[in-house]
Amino acid sequence: MGLHLHLLQAKLLVLILLIFVSKSISTQANFQIANPKCRDHCGNVSIPFPFGTREGCYFNETFSVTCNETHYDLPKLYWTNSTIQITNISLEGQMRVSQFIAKDCYSQNGTRVLYKDPWIKVPLGFTINNTTNKFIVVGCDTYAYVSGYRENRNYETGCTSTCDNKDDLVDGSCSGLGCCQMSISKHVWEVEVTLNSFNNFSYVWDFNNCSYGFLAEESTFNFSASEFSRLRNVEMLPLVIDWSVGDRTCAEARNNTSSYACKSVNSECYEPANGYGYRCYCQAGYQGNPYLYHGCKDIDECQDPSLNDCEHKCENILGNFRCVCPKGHHGDGKKNGTGCIRSDQSFVFKLVAG
Repeated sequence: MGLHLHLLQAKLLVLILLIFVSKSISTQANFQIANPKCRDHCGNVSIPFPFGTREGCYFNETFSVTCNETHYDLPKLYWTNSTIQITNISLEGQMRVSQFIAKDCYSQNGTRVLYKDPWIKVPLGFTINNTTNKFIVVGCDTYAYVSGYRENRNYETGCTSTCDNKDDLVDGSCSGLGCCQMSISKHVWEVEVTLNSFNNFSYVWDFNNCSYGFLAEESTFNFSASEFSRLRNVEMLPLVIDWSVGDRTCAEARNNTSSYACKSVNSECYEPANGYGYRCYCQAGYQGNPYLYHGCKDIDECQDPSLNDCEHKCENILGNFRCVCPKGHHGDGKKNGTGCIRSDQSFVFKLVAG
């Protein structure tokens, strides 16, 4: 009877500890992302401040978003009142949107039967990501341009994609035979894709009668011969946009505390490589939303073995942690450091060395 009672007490203690740890980790992971009483999700897309759906919930109007709950099984998030659908917003300064692709199709007699040349323009503080996105052109009788504005200047670059036979195509290759791709420059804030044909597809019509062009996230597209027919039914592809606050440097922004966006006392400011303005981030040892007054919360590294390498005991401190050795031991307490050494053992080592 006594043994069963001890086992029951032990199981109960373990259960209480698991609930405590689970609650701590859950609280740590689910930090506040939006202003109080503001909507923080639209469907499965989170809405972190400085973005918001109404006045008082966003930093300024360029961060205004709209959650459309009509005519959809799942609500969809749009940038202000535009048709630009947002599928993800990251506090690291990226926003993923769905962007239309350009199409140019011809009949067998060389008559154009379909043409679309989409464009996108982003407001101040936002730019097209120049590392994740690529300008991609698909077709065997195609030349295309992506044009718009970079900083305060006109911007245009092009790509040519041709082939004489379907056998010329190589799956996974986008070097000019049926597919061409290229990078875009930094600081681009407006783009339009324009498609053209050399011979109206008259020489390749039996296997290819359309060309496609898009500025899209490179990882979402892998060329194959089947893309000629598949892209006919694709309307949009993901595009990554960089966002930051305003057009000032960190030093300039700090001079006006009322408009300075890095509100948390445990936040820092930095200037991105692409675009204008500045971004905020939580200091090491903190996580959360640096754009909120109490947004950067201390990380309890002791709850996650991957965040500490303590050999014996871990103690959480604000912004960091420390490893503690048991009584009668000394050292840094770290598995990859000196660890915890018995004090009498250290004395013996000194005698031997002497």
